[in-house]
Amino acid sequence: MRTGFAQIFTGPGQPFHYRRFELPSRLQPGEVLVEIRLATICGSDLHTVDGRRSAPTPCILGHEGVGRVLESDRSGISIGQRVSWTLADSCGHCPACQSWNLPQKCDRLFKYGHASFDNGHGLNGCYASHVVLRSGTTIVPVPDDLSDCLVAPANCALATVVNALSALPERCERVLIQGAGLLGVYATAWLKSLGVDEIYCVDICPTRLNTISQFGGIPLKKGETISPFDLVMEVAGTSQVVADGIELLRSGGHYIWAGMVHPQTKLDITGESIIKKCLTVRGVHNYAPLHLQASIEFLAKNQHAFPFSDLTGPPLKLLDLDRAFELARNNRWLRVCVEP
Repeated sequence: MRTGFAQIFTGPGQPFHYRRFELPSRLQPGEVLVEIRLATICGSDLHTVDGRRSAPTPCILGHEGVGRVLESDRSGISIGQRVSWTLADSCGHCPACQSWNLPQKCDRLFKYGHASFDNGHGLNGCYASHVVLRSGTTIVPVPDDLSDCLVAPANCALATVVNALSALPERCERVLIQGAGLLGVYATAWLKSLGVDEIYCVDICPTRLNTISQFGGIPLKKGETISPFDLVMEVAGTSQVVADGIELLRSGGHYIWAGMVHPQTKLDITGESIIKKCLTVRGVHNYAPLHLQASIEFLAKNQHAFPFSDLTGPPLKLLDLDRAFELARNNRWLRVCVEP
């Protein structure tokens, strides 16, 4: 009997519970069993553990991961391949999948790290030794020269940024990024690689602003303004920055919202402030498979152009997951890594 293990989340304020389990003896058509090599702690995982967003319990959290294929019931996916995969599993047939180009909003959406332990095989998250990838999940092979720490956050943070920045204003010479977390860092690097020269960033954390400068961004101190901007991108996770973003945009500018993914984001703005400036406002949540593929290609091409390896600390063992979450809360690293 083959066994694996996982850290089970039972609710906010509760410690994780280590559990061993039997690996599936048989995969369903299209499923792939992956042995997890490394996972990272996303901000949404922190929100769940701290009670800012809900999750079915008990469950295995974690959706940013990289691993090797142990078994495959899908053509084109070979045993031993090192892979990453889309955050969402989609049906491929509903209007969101076929007509709207929004598979992440599928009628039968399944999200890794957000499903109960009794859903399917139960191996639904990355804080475990294994995960079962479902038939509607896009799997992307990972180049050998990309480290696990670089790859794991790509299937959430980087792919979301690629999606968010897939439609830029016709003239995009000056950009403001609100928030210098991992999404802000990735956005800075992505825009820099596209040739955008003036990429400014605001954040309440001086350490994070220092990181932005290492990726080609220009930190802005509190009260310092340089406007107008062609594009403003919100990845701060708070609605308190929105009024400033609108004010700092030029007429005809674009505003992208990608960080306000929790309920405590009520807006206090007027329609007039948007209409009179002819602004384009776009909300972005998650991504489509092509954005993950583009993320891996971006890392492969630019891994030596930017100090991506400085964004993560030394991996902790999965048994120390509670400690890993404490490290994630103190902002020492933009991503904390765990490995089985």
